[in-house]
Amino acid sequence: MPLLDVKDLKISFHGRDRVTEAVKGINFSLEDGQTLAVVGESGSGKSVTAMSLTRLLPDPPTCQISGEILLRGQDVLMMPKRDLRSIRGKEIAYIFQEPSTSLNPVFTVGYQIAEAIKLHVPEEKDITGRVIDSLRKVGIRDAEKRYKAYPHEMSGGMQQRVMIAMALACEPKILVADEPTTALDVTIQAQIIDLLKELREKTDMSIILITHNFGIIKGFADQVQVMFRGEVVEHGPTEKVLENPQHPYTKALIACIPRPGTKQRRLTTIDHASLV
Repeated sequence: MPLLDVKDLKISFHGRDRVTEAVKGINFSLEDGQTLAVVGESGSGKSVTAMSLTRLLPDPPTCQISGEILLRGQDVLMMPKRDLRSIRGKEIAYIFQEPSTSLNPVFTVGYQIAEAIKLHVPEEKDITGRVIDSLRKVGIRDAEKRYKAYPHEMSGGMQQRVMIAMALACEPKILVADEPTTALDVTIQAQIIDLLKELREKTDMSIILITHNFGIIKGFADQVQVMFRGEVVEHGPTEKVLENPQHPYTKALIACIPRPGTKQRRLTTIDHASLV
């Protein structure tokens, strides 16, 4: 049985005079210790899919979700709301692309990580020690000092490491990384991806990497799922998709990857009309 099995997932948003179909019946699964990259442009349905895994989207009638989201065989969509608290953060944790907006500016980073531990691991006796250990695991030096720091006292890359520490403090089975490197410079991007690789190997957790950038998934993701306008247009082993893409949209996204030694005045334009 897969760790996560999503079947015929459909998500739509209902306004006063229109219905927007954000996700149109997609299927995918995730095994223990596996990394799945979900690739596509903004508006393709990637983040909406990720948020639906723990029902973080608005309630009906604003948002309608159908299908099945099976976490170890249990359908998340059928769970009572009170049971979702044990899933969010404990079974499935998130890190987002803007750590500065995810961290509360009025509390220290240590306090914020400790809150997550108190909620999901109430039996923990040494919460401060666990927080400091979490900061060390993500490569933050002087963890005892950083424990008392406020988010604004840290760089963007350091804030993202704090978000990863917070997400991993409760030892989730699945980490959803939603564009975790978008707001960071190229050097820090590579450091964050390397950190996620290292943590995956040490903890055997599964990762869902949401990104628009094919360039960061090689050597990291086992499987890749390409989304276009709410549908999965290509899915397969990462190396196979990168070397031999089948769908025109996948080919267009891969063509956008800058390559050293290649002279190209501008990135390839994706002609959406030709992909429909």
